[in-house]
Order: sequence, then C-alpha cells, then structure tokens
Amino acid sequence: MKREKNHQDKLIIGGQSIARGETAKVHIPTVKLYTDTDMSIPVYVKRGNKPGPTLFVSGAIHGDELNGIEIISRLIKSKAINRLKGTLIAVPIVNAFGVLNQSRYLPDRRDLNRSFPGSAKGSLAGRIAHLFMQEVVVKCDYGIDLHTGAIHRSNLPQIRANLDDPTTLAMAQAFGVPVLINSNLRDGSLRECADEHGINMLLYEAGQALRFDELSIKAGLKGITNVMRHLKMLPKLKGKKKPFEPFVATDSKWVRAPDSGFVLHKKQLGDHVKEGEVLAEIKQPLGDVSTQLRSTASGIIIGKQNIPLVQEGEAVYHIAYFHKPKKVEASIENMQETYD
Repeated sequence: MKREKNHQDKLIIGGQSIARGETAKVHIPTVKLYTDTDMSIPVYVKRGNKPGPTLFVSGAIHGDELNGIEIISRLIKSKAINRLKGTLIAVPIVNAFGVLNQSRYLPDRRDLNRSFPGSAKGSLAGRIAHLFMQEVVVKCDYGIDLHTGAIHRSNLPQIRANLDDPTTLAMAQAFGVPVLINSNLRDGSLRECADEHGINMLLYEAGQALRFDELSIKAGLKGITNVMRHLKMLPKLKGKKKPFEPFVATDSKWVRAPDSGFVLHKKQLGDHVKEGEVLAEIKQPLGDVSTQLRSTASGIIIGKQNIPLVQEGEAVYHIAYFHKPKKVEASIENMQETYD
C-alpha cells in the first residue's frame, strides 16, 4: 500500500498556507517579462476535510497545447469535487510564456518538458521547471499531465505512462480511454522527474495544438474524475457504466511519407487499418498522384497529420499495434459516440 505524503494540517504553496477543508487560488511568481510585467503560475488548491492522497493536474507545459486549460477549468467548476478527500492541486497553465506566444516553447527556445528538474539559477526553462517541481510536484502522491498533439497534428485520446508499474497501470486503466501506451521515461521530462520522487503519473494526449476539441476535453475531464474515484479521493458512483475498456498497445510507429506533395487522407483517427492498406494519396501540383502512403502493419491510427502538405520522410500517421485491434476499434467507437 502506497504511503501518502500529505497528512499535514497545513499545505504551503507560493507562501500561502491552505488548511484541510479550505480552497485557495494561488499565483506563484515567476520571471518577469522584459516590459517589467509580472508573470505567475496560477494554481487552484482544494483540500477535503478528511485526509487522502494529494493529486496534481497540470496543463499547458507546452504553451500551444490548450485542451488541458479547458479540462482543468471544467474540473475546478465540477460539483463532483465537492466531496473530495485529500488534496487536489490544479495548474491549468504551467508555461504562461508559451501560451502568450502561442508557442510550444519558452522564449529561450527551450522545451519545458525536457528541462526538469531545473535549477533556481539556470535558464528560464530551468527556473520555471524548478519552481513547479518544488512548489507543486514534490508535495504530491500522484499526477496527471495534460497534452495535445503538436502543431498540425491530432492525437486520439490516449494515456501514456510507465505501465510496468502496477500502481500506474491501475490508474491508467481507471482513466477510461481505450488506448494505453507503455511509454519510456524521457530525459528531462516531468514524468521522469516525478518518477524519481516516487510520484505515480499519467500523461494524457488528445486533440491538437491551438484548438479546443470537445471529445478530447470531455474524455479528459471524465478520466481525471475516474482516477480520483479509483484513488478514493471521490466516492464511487453506484449503478454507473464502467469506463471504456482499455487496451495496452504492444508497440507503435509513425508511417512516413515516401514523397513530397499534397496529401489526400483516406483514413482518420481511430480507424483500424491492415498492413498494406492505403492511408493517403500524395499528389503533385498538376494533379498527378505520385505515390500512395500505405500502412506498414495492422493496427489502430492514434495520431495523424492534419495539414495537407508533406515533405518526403515526414511523419503522417501514428499507428499503434494491439493483440485485439477489432475490440480496440469498437471501444474507440463507443467513446466517440458517447462524447460526441
């Protein structure tokens, strides 16, 4: 049984003390803009009257990934968390600089999610990473980090996590999306740093950069509350349907364009495709089809490029492989019908 960190009566974030039963909105000061404008990380803290786990939920570590901001906004307003045990720390915008610039990166051109654990005297990215770690992450037992696909790419709602860890696997299954990816920890990532502190963490990927996607938002919000019920932070619902059946992918790979040109997509997110099946056609400006993009193996499309322009070698479709792809496809269809 995992021993929870936060049984203390007082929790201090950004110099503000929050007692059990209290709710607070905290702004943690960060580096100023060069216009002398103050910047901060907004944090919502809700503590139940009864002790329990401490969970952080974070969004916009990449500043152009906006779905997480709306998911956390709806979570904060949800009536479900009124019956909370333990502590919820919700951080809708970690990288405010990136959000201002509609950019994945910080002004120093660094990726915040490759800058952890950071340093109080390091680069801009390092300083923000260090601040977020010390003020929020290390005070938690569990975490859920919210992401989207990169610019011009969409991801099917999916969980990426260290599924070799039984506690993390149980959280991933409880989240309630059909696709689970056993993802290696990357150097400098928030997940790697959290793991080193004994914090079990999920990464939710869904939708695309600079866009709100309603299916991804609804699935993310429901997934977070499912995990909170699993952790006994919220009471379980009686008589409700179980989350969509989750399946762990055996592997996943990107299919890359064999030629440059204009793309006509034949397949969409969630489609079950077979090896050799045509995914898209690549055309030249005068209308001739130069080549067909074919699936390299049988699986489920979990990510795809949206822009109809492609360079040779560019990743176009992300395909995950499963032992039972037809069952995965059915579970995905069920999710899409429910949230649409």
